[in-house]
Amino acid sequence: MSRNICRILFFCLCLFCGIAVYGQDGAYGSFSPYSIYGIGNISKEGTAFNKSMGGVGIATRNRRFINILNPASLTARDSLSFMADFGLSEGNTVYRQNLDGARLISANNTFNIYDFVISFPIYRSSAFMVGITPFSDLGYDFSSDVTDGSIIGNTGNITYSNYGTGSIYQLFAGGAVTFWRKLSLGAQLIYYFGSLDKKYDMTYYDASYRSVNNGYNMRLRGLTGKFGVQYEQPLGNNLSLTLGATYRLRTNVKGQLTDYSYAVTSETVDTLRNNVNNLTRNDGIKFGDELGIGVALRGGEDWSVEVNYLMSDWRHSGFEDKGGLAAQGTSVFTSTVSHSVRAGFEIVPNRNDIRYYLRRCAYRAGAYYDTSYYLFDGNVVNSFGITLGVTLPVFRWYNGITLGVDLGQRGSLRNNMVRERYVSFAIGFNIHDLWFQKPRYN
Repeated sequence: MSRNICRILFFCLCLFCGIAVYGQDGAYGSFSPYSIYGIGNISKEGTAFNKSMGGVGIATRNRRFINILNPASLTARDSLSFMADFGLSEGNTVYRQNLDGARLISANNTFNIYDFVISFPIYRSSAFMVGITPFSDLGYDFSSDVTDGSIIGNTGNITYSNYGTGSIYQLFAGGAVTFWRKLSLGAQLIYYFGSLDKKYDMTYYDASYRSVNNGYNMRLRGLTGKFGVQYEQPLGNNLSLTLGATYRLRTNVKGQLTDYSYAVTSETVDTLRNNVNNLTRNDGIKFGDELGIGVALRGGEDWSVEVNYLMSDWRHSGFEDKGGLAAQGTSVFTSTVSHSVRAGFEIVPNRNDIRYYLRRCAYRAGAYYDTSYYLFDGNVVNSFGITLGVTLPVFRWYNGITLGVDLGQRGSLRNNMVRERYVSFAIGFNIHDLWFQKPRYN
């Protein structure tokens, strides 16, 4: 029975991936008009396991999954286990804006690979992990036409267009160790790298005028660290309480910024500006630090509930003063402090049920409220939503397929803002095996 179910799940997975790739509109990691500012949208960290529980993980200690949100959680594992996680995501968003009495509506979908991580033990109560996941994504594409008759009567139709794409990734490696079976300490080294491309063009349809293509190409990199701690206190009757905390250091960003402008006709391209600047520590471009705290209550391997709070300070990012990272147009963006509150719940009816497969599955639900790292014309850009998920056991050990869905909203219709309502899907492959076993028989 279980083998037939696994075959059906594998078929559904292939079908889902095929539909997502076919339906993808461009090569965007994410798509949002708000990503025009700074380094784009900060990605929601975590594997499908974390995403399906509202994004919690700071106080999570679960030996069946890799928890990348707190490096201290690495020691919550079987001593001989090798673990890996690979995840895919697909998002569908409807955008709406009330602008000058007009109702503007559009939609977009994206598909992305969001994490690959492996973890294995080192020595006794210590463990190690290495992986890669997106840190931020930039994606937008919109345009407007000049409607002033006194202008287009002389020049013909004019279109202003804005286009942006790119991603910043984080490559990380971390380790953890447990003392006295209760206190776990972890550290993580993070390397940021990637490129962002922002274009803003003015196109004349009259061939006697030259169109102008402007833009910024940014190649950014940075090195930082993240530290985590967890303390687990047994309460009796198979209950345990875990307190967790993380802190990510502020990052000095280096790289290269190219500022260009070209005058274009159907026959020629003239360079108006092509400045290549190297970004150093002295330029003052920084990624914000982040502090997170969490508490979790766990009933053995049957259920768990967790609440997290995170705060990230971007007020010293320097984005407002640097071309390419500052916003284009008349809107004013200001770096600020972002906040996030998350809660999640997991329950497993019966992990050892040999008759009913669905009783061995882990079911999850969660909710979250986030504010962005910037203000839009002085307005807070918030997002909130609920998450649902399930992990379907596959074969033996802790192998499984995790499915998650996120239903939420970002922004609002007030003050000419854009409201985004989205449904996002996540699939994670949880791979588990036992290494370094001595054979019992020759």
